[in-house]
Amino acid sequence: MSKGFFDYFVSVISACCALLLFIAVLKASREYYWLLRTVIFIGALLVIIKNSNHLYWGLLFGLVAILFNPIFPIFLYKKMYWVPLDILTGMLFLIEVIINRPKKVKPVPTTKKKVKKYERDRMY
Repeated sequence: MSKGFFDYFVSVISACCALLLFIAVLKASREYYWLLRTVIFIGALLVIIKNSNHLYWGLLFGLVAILFNPIFPIFLYKKMYWVPLDILTGMLFLIEVIINRPKKVKPVPTTKKKVKKYERDRMY
């Protein structure tokens, strides 16, 4: 898998994670929140792998992975506590997508040497 494809794949997954987190603010079933934990955990791990050379992304998304861990879940017991966390985490995923989007490469202008007409065949 090429690096460009992996970066694009992680960006799409991050955007999906942000959308799921914003939907989580609404009332949903218990199964949705289990699915949310699983998808956010996997998305956070992919972002950590993608940004392995940046310590701050690793720390931020490490905290997200711990908070949304489906294996050993953290229960806050009230939706009132989860709503700001869902919004902040969704914004964090969107910020990661926006900041790490591929930069457009400007084409380098080619400089052509101007050749005077008949310069080669000119007699002095």
